[in-house]
Amino acid sequence: MAKEQFKILAPCGMLGYGFPKASFIRGMECSPDAIVVDAGSTDAGPHKLGAGTAIVSKQACKKDLEIMITAGMKARIPVIIGSAGGSGAKVHVEWTQSIIMEILEEQGLHDIKVATIWADIPHEVVEARLDEGKCEALGLAVKPLTQDRLRSTPSIVAQMGHEPIIAALQAEADIIICGRAYDPSPFAAVAMHHGFDTALAYHLGKILECAALCADPGTTKDCMLGILKKDSFIVKPLTESRRCTAVSVAAHTFYEKDHPYILHGPGLILNLEHCVFTEIGDGSVEVRGSQIETTPVYKIKLEGAMKVAYRTFVIAGVRDPLLIARIEDVEALVKQQVYDYYSEVPREDYQINFINYGLNGVMGELEPLPTPGHELGIMFEVIAITQELANTICSSVRSTFLHYGYEGRKSTAGNLAFPFAPSDVPFGAVYEFSIYHLMEVADGLEMFRCEYIEV
Repeated sequence: MAKEQFKILAPCGMLGYGFPKASFIRGMECSPDAIVVDAGSTDAGPHKLGAGTAIVSKQACKKDLEIMITAGMKARIPVIIGSAGGSGAKVHVEWTQSIIMEILEEQGLHDIKVATIWADIPHEVVEARLDEGKCEALGLAVKPLTQDRLRSTPSIVAQMGHEPIIAALQAEADIIICGRAYDPSPFAAVAMHHGFDTALAYHLGKILECAALCADPGTTKDCMLGILKKDSFIVKPLTESRRCTAVSVAAHTFYEKDHPYILHGPGLILNLEHCVFTEIGDGSVEVRGSQIETTPVYKIKLEGAMKVAYRTFVIAGVRDPLLIARIEDVEALVKQQVYDYYSEVPREDYQINFINYGLNGVMGELEPLPTPGHELGIMFEVIAITQELANTICSSVRSTFLHYGYEGRKSTAGNLAFPFAPSDVPFGAVYEFSIYHLMEVADGLEMFRCEYIEV
């Protein structure tokens, strides 16, 4: 007999961010049918994908997973992790897999079926689809995908939709570790597997992937319960201090989209234009009217990052009102003095950037109110072809700026106040998205391989 409703517990907006255990227990008391959590994003840029590192620490990830897996296996409900390790490439998935195996052993959990869905795409596949005209850049800012850039990209991942996750659920997996996934897909998949409406399932997934961020006050560090019904869904906070309102849930529906109510995903388009958000009196909100359609050609989003340079940066403070009044002029003069001193170094081998927090450090040239305060936080960085060159140039920028004799200066002491010693921070490699493309595929299962481990 089909379920009348389906409950999904979302512990937090990012695996490893943490959540109140009391809130999670309250969620488990509601008898959820699945525990689903998003673990990744490209929000932080290309570095984690290019460097093969996780977004959160092992300790943070394990702390969250231990609570989720122990409770999920006791309740005999699936636990699903999307975009494992942050970027969802092989190294990130294996990292997450090892933590889960460690937890299962330490907790003495047996008779567990673990599914791992890999999202890595072979370079030769991308190259072939590119030659066939079946691979296109996602936006005008993406550089052309040349053979050199493709070869310089260590790993390529694609965002999976719901199809491979449903296949793992059909195989009766207890724990599903997804490589890079379209954020709502793990939530949508488990509901669709039980026969619930695709549009409602994806819309609920869009909200639950950030957990309690749709509540008031919003946060990604608290649990949220989603309840799917035949023609609607309910989002319910699990902490007494939070409430969902029609505005808070509708506002989160618009979150991270380039269109107010159209949301593109693998092989589908979610249309939220006619949604109705209704407060139901207990801090929960019921949503109706979500619509979805399939695209004529199934496309998946590819992501790849390549190393392009090295960075060194300095953080400093400025308190002199005379310097603050002409800070950008002085920075331009400091730049020129460093260029002149290192005239033998090709200018294309490095760049010097200044970020002035308190003036226009967030919005840059778009800042409508460039009115400096009584002090500024200055961050300057040098990006160069080698770490040694970045260190050298940054050191010169720092010493030049520190003692630069600007017009009107009354003291010969330093212009900059440094909070740290040493002041110069060699950051390491800098990455950029070399692949940010849409690729045509036969269907949602073609590129995503699933493996099973019986524990």
